[in-house]
Amino acid sequence: MRVSISGSSGLIGQALIEAFTDKGWIFHSIPRNAYAQPDEEFLQKNIEGAEVVINLAGAPILKRWTDKYKKEILESRITPTRKIVTAINQAQVKPRLFISTSAIGIYDSTNSHDEGSTAFADDFLGRLCIDWESEAFHAKSCTRVVVLRTGIVLSRKGGAMKAMHRYFSIGLGGVIGKGDQSFSFIHIRDLMSLYKFILENENISGIVNAVSPNPISNSHFTKILGRVLVQPTVFRIPVRILKAKYGEAAETLIKGQNVIPKKLANNGFVFEYPTIEKTLLNLYRI
Repeated sequence: MRVSISGSSGLIGQALIEAFTDKGWIFHSIPRNAYAQPDEEFLQKNIEGAEVVINLAGAPILKRWTDKYKKEILESRITPTRKIVTAINQAQVKPRLFISTSAIGIYDSTNSHDEGSTAFADDFLGRLCIDWESEAFHAKSCTRVVVLRTGIVLSRKGGAMKAMHRYFSIGLGGVIGKGDQSFSFIHIRDLMSLYKFILENENISGIVNAVSPNPISNSHFTKILGRVLVQPTVFRIPVRILKAKYGEAAETLIKGQNVIPKKLANNGFVFEYPTIEKTLLNLYRI
């Protein structure tokens, strides 16, 4: 099976290639400079002949949001998605599935959210996700489209855990602010299983919340990670320090979304690591 993938150098892209190359998935990585190609050239080199297209492109979110960087964040998501969708629509043989990434940051930090929720965040990240998803769904008349609203991906190889482990492992980990903000996560292995599950279940389309069924709080996450690493977690990270370092982007750490994967549950998906305890024990004890 030929799979065209954008953003293949990131944590999720690398995990997909590692997990499925020996299972018959033949990956074609779409290079970053491909989006400057004329539409026909982009189509022939990157999309035509692909059975599945996976879109993971996007600049990192947790970095100080200057006006210039906000523009980069936006363009690094909208431009590749639009280019891919245009190619899918023009392809002679359409891919049978297009999986595009979004984020749970689309939701507000007040309510609990399943896929039917329309309580969206009225901030930069929320509006970005709305526009990003809208671009992806322009392909739905040609192929099955699934948009994954992905939570905090937990892996030892990168992402949020790589930075946190550095501090927690030497006893410098702590609660962010009051610690009552929601923490909706997914183990990297469950995320890989989720991609396979979506591929094999053709009745699944539209929005899918890619999160564990058991969201927690930041304070609970902190306590369990400290316990697993056998380290104290007595520190409290003041909000003002995060704002001083990250500016507006600090809101992604200070606030959180309580998200439930209702569509996965309704379709029978079984999480191998449904709780934070099982997730962290697997990552750091086994």
